[in-house]
Amino acid sequence: MKPIYITEVALRDGSHVVGHQFTFEQVRKVTQGLSKARVPYIEVTHGDGLGGSSLQYGFSKEYDVELVKEAAEVAGDSIVTVLLIPGIGTIEDLKLAYDAGARAVRVATHVTEADVSKQHIETAKNLGMEVFGFLMMAHSAPPETVLQQALLMESYGADGVYVTDSAGAMLPSDVRDRIRLLRENLQVEVGFHAHNNLSLAVANTLVAIEEGATRIDGSICCLGAGAGNTQTEVLVAILQRMGIETGIDLYQMLDLADYVRNEILPQPQDITSGSLVMGYAGVYSSFLRHANLAAEKVGIDARDILVELGKLNVVGGQEDTIIEVAQKLAKDKVGGKR
Repeated sequence: MKPIYITEVALRDGSHVVGHQFTFEQVRKVTQGLSKARVPYIEVTHGDGLGGSSLQYGFSKEYDVELVKEAAEVAGDSIVTVLLIPGIGTIEDLKLAYDAGARAVRVATHVTEADVSKQHIETAKNLGMEVFGFLMMAHSAPPETVLQQALLMESYGADGVYVTDSAGAMLPSDVRDRIRLLRENLQVEVGFHAHNNLSLAVANTLVAIEEGATRIDGSICCLGAGAGNTQTEVLVAILQRMGIETGIDLYQMLDLADYVRNEILPQPQDITSGSLVMGYAGVYSSFLRHANLAAEKVGIDARDILVELGKLNVVGGQEDTIIEVAQKLAKDKVGGKR
């Protein structure tokens, strides 16, 4: 079996959990711990990627490029990675992140919009970065469409393409179908990014590995949007039991998990009713906080908002729609339609 390369996403996906308020000290502490544990890739940015700090997505406590710089200074042999969503992050953001020490980037688009990634992938390659395509909300398109879009990213120069279960909505069969099709038809590596909203993140990740995915995302203590991602320390332990070597020191990860659990997590990453409904309805995992705020504002159940967003196939970048949906549901409720 080919080596499995794990990217730790807690310092990016986990930004959603802490309201994008990571401090320099926290980023340095976690990065140092991950480097000591020999985690090969560490992703650091605002939860919505480079340039995400805004009124719409939530302001960061610290400028994300400065967080990248802090991480790069203590990352050792680990590669600092960033996420860039075209339309949120720009080419200039990417260049600044490179100057700050980032040496890999995942260029993320909605699963049917890979064509918008071309200039960002090409720019990153010209900078000498490792570049991966990141097809978000991959559950919402059939496997053949996922393949078509992955082939576009490959043609632009991506070193690999991730199937991204942004909503935590995939069943193991969904993962198997998509990963197998990409592995059979791409010349580059295939990756998988899970969310745990249906309590399937680890199981789905193991299916992805079984089907040939070699780039895998994890988040220590499940520190990620919704119910979190594949729990890194758990995955490392399971893979060691299976005889699959990741090069990661399990005990060091467990020690770091204690710090994250005690000093960073605002509460345990349980599967709440809200995060479960996101997986059930197929809604982008970072929408939960926005839905809860909108529900409180208009006086309705956040779960109703999430289900309606799922029916409308709302995707990342359409956060403004959440309050519109909430207001409409509240109006319908007053009018006796619900």
